[in-house]
Amino acid sequence: MPNSLNPEPAGYRDVSFWMDTVPGPLAQRPPLGGDLDVDVVIVGAGYTGLWTAYYLTELDPRLRIAVLEREIAGFGASGRNGGWCSALFPASHDQVARASDQAAALAMQRAMIATVDEVGRVCEAEGIDAHWAKGGTLVAAVTPAQVERLRGSVAAAREFGLGEEDIRWLDAAEATGRVRVAGALGATYTPHCASVHPARLARGLAEAVERRGVTIYEGTPALALEPRAVRTPHGRVTAGVVVRATEGYTAELPGHHRAYLPIYSLMIATEPLGQDFWDEVGWARRETVADGRHVIVYAQRTADGRIAFGGRGAPYHLGSRVAPRFDREPKVFEDLARTLVELFPAAEDAKVTHTWGGPLAAPRDWFSSVSFDRRTGLAVAGGYVGDGVGASNLAGRTLADLITGTGSELAALPWVGHRSREWEPEPLRWLGVNAGFRLAASADRVENRRGRPARRGDLLDRLLGH
Repeated sequence: MPNSLNPEPAGYRDVSFWMDTVPGPLAQRPPLGGDLDVDVVIVGAGYTGLWTAYYLTELDPRLRIAVLEREIAGFGASGRNGGWCSALFPASHDQVARASDQAAALAMQRAMIATVDEVGRVCEAEGIDAHWAKGGTLVAAVTPAQVERLRGSVAAAREFGLGEEDIRWLDAAEATGRVRVAGALGATYTPHCASVHPARLARGLAEAVERRGVTIYEGTPALALEPRAVRTPHGRVTAGVVVRATEGYTAELPGHHRAYLPIYSLMIATEPLGQDFWDEVGWARRETVADGRHVIVYAQRTADGRIAFGGRGAPYHLGSRVAPRFDREPKVFEDLARTLVELFPAAEDAKVTHTWGGPLAAPRDWFSSVSFDRRTGLAVAGGYVGDGVGASNLAGRTLADLITGTGSELAALPWVGHRSREWEPEPLRWLGVNAGFRLAASADRVENRRGRPARRGDLLDRLLGH
């Protein structure tokens, strides 16, 4: 049964639209009450930590598992993201193939594709009402440069081994027949994505692992991760396995400030829109939607008829700092609102009811990874660069496989054991990352003005390791 809860503190519903609209109280579970010995201790009650706990209980129900969380389950990116449960992997197909081989890279992509349905299966099996809708993803091309780039991505996918059933090009009529994005000249479409209410997924998953005997200790920050132990202000947890599942907050752990870059992604949500809007725009299948610009934007139609719209553009903060005040950048919110209306002019008069943001984790080569060192008992997964709703599920299954020694095909996927080099020391990190953000915005301006791909976009891809 779930632990008894402390009274709901002020502030957790302000984290995001998703947390504001999740059912039930957002109260902290009791913190760790002193020293503890378990088989597995997981640091972080977001998707990665909760999925790992969930699949560990499937593979070995006898395991004693504790999850430590500084705030509440779903407080981080798991309760703030755009709600794309996708088959996207942040490293390019070529990158993954170079790190392994073509067959292994294709196996990685197929595993990601299967993961989308696996998340839906668990939601149904566990009674998690995450507003699941597998409508796929439409990426619109609104400039000739975007047409060229997106059509090139389809050609590259064919060469890689993905078929028409995985990704295809839609002409302008087909694209607007699905979602009427203003000025769309065409679009790519993949069926391998579902819209979800991310906080409902995270909170429901926390309850599911508790039903399976896992204990979640909230209000319990990890001060240090050690071989087979975690130190907290409330006591020391010893365990045969220590799982680091801290994603965008990893830089705050001692000795890990250069492992991942905390990149801020910000979002807005409109009020519920009337039927006249949806009659004009379509979007009947709740597809996830983006366009082909360099500065990423992403959207979904929520189950209650809003547009949740997000994007990059917030600055990186010196020293990989993470702070609540960075979750809100008024200039970025203004840009997002303007871009939303550019893509959907009928939303011009819609009121924005929620604004929020938070950090995601980017490894130096944009290559997510999973690892387990049986000698030290330390396990790690993360670095999803914003594609973690799906990837975290595959990571949790893979970590559970590695920890229990099950030896399934997941253990052979090319992200297992991958090591990204550390980010540069400051101030080089700050200078380079923020220059990259400016370069992406500049490339979009040039393409909008000239109508053809900007060379600086190629430079940006090289900086990102693509």
